[in-house]
Amino acid sequence: MEPLDEILETTNDLLELPAEPMRLVMGPSHPAMHGTIRMVLDLKGEEILDVDVQPGYLHRGFEKSCERGTWQQVFPYTDRLNYVSPILNNIGYALAVEKLCEIEVPIRGQYYRVVLGELARIADHLVSNGAASMEVGAFTPLLWLLKAREWVFDVLEAETGARVTHSFGRIGGMAMPPTPNFKENVRAILPKVLETVQEVEDLLVPNRIFMDRTQGVGGISKERALQYGLTGPCLRAAGVPYDVRKDNPYLVYDRFEFEVPIGEDGDAWDRFSVRLEEIRQSARIIEQALEQMPDSGPVSVDDPRVMLPEKNEVYTTIEATIAHFKLVMEGFKPPPGEVYSFTEAGNGELGFYIISDGSGTPYRVRVRPPCFYNLHACREMLIGGNIADIIPTFGTINMIGGECDR
Repeated sequence: MEPLDEILETTNDLLELPAEPMRLVMGPSHPAMHGTIRMVLDLKGEEILDVDVQPGYLHRGFEKSCERGTWQQVFPYTDRLNYVSPILNNIGYALAVEKLCEIEVPIRGQYYRVVLGELARIADHLVSNGAASMEVGAFTPLLWLLKAREWVFDVLEAETGARVTHSFGRIGGMAMPPTPNFKENVRAILPKVLETVQEVEDLLVPNRIFMDRTQGVGGISKERALQYGLTGPCLRAAGVPYDVRKDNPYLVYDRFEFEVPIGEDGDAWDRFSVRLEEIRQSARIIEQALEQMPDSGPVSVDDPRVMLPEKNEVYTTIEATIAHFKLVMEGFKPPPGEVYSFTEAGNGELGFYIISDGSGTPYRVRVRPPCFYNLHACREMLIGGNIADIIPTFGTINMIGGECDR
């Protein structure tokens, strides 16, 4: 039998033998990929040496689809960019066209947009944090947060007629005015939503497993986050207090008092906790907006060149029938020109660069989707970590495929 030292020496020699990294493919059909994303991993054991993040499997085709219909017919397409908070997409696109046409929406309509948009932001963060919790084994918070999202959806359905893809925005305002019980319905759900958020936080913060899976995982520095063009909760989690609603106010956001939550390490925990706090800040904005919002008045401009006439007028007068026909068949015609407009969507800065040639059909609609830029930094967040770190990192980035594969 060989002496012990010879056995150890032979074993050490075997351990130092050169080995090729193992290549592993995750997605595009993978439950943790939040849609059709493919990751090609180079691994040394469990350690990630390199990762190639490949979007492009959804084929949404938003930008090219916008060149086929009228300006108003773009709204259903915007719903399908970030399909978790589509109202914010409706509002962002409408503001871009209104900027080109120098249209100012009535003050009641601006408040209405703010309340609906902040409700959509709350729903977005609820889904993001619920899914991120579930993917690291905390299934109960997902059920609680989705329950809260359903309360938000009840209000949005009462206002728009649809729970998910609303298509409720219009150039010059909104499709319909608020329902008679709008303010009461919103005020009824906010305390319940905030109570649920607090329950989830109380459940997860003391949980050693959840904190170990998220703290120090998928981090990015403030400097690198800015270089990658990150915005929204991903940028604020790295310690940059940039929020379009604060830094470049639109609608009536300059009339509200609210804080911009920030993190320190830019890791999965910071992204998770920033979204929790942003839900509370959105509730603050909604409460102030409901208090300041006029109880009467128009929500859309009174311009027959832009807005469709009332249905009863279409059915009873020839003038309204003609106006309706021309707007539907030929489309509203903005002046020739180009413009860029940006808003704070659920995952960051959502921008629309539009070009008009004076016709009823957009010449070009280019979208700056926040998810695409946030996803771009995913590689740097993952290299050096373990396979298991992909799940909380990718989950808290909250990539939405409709924005990436636009």
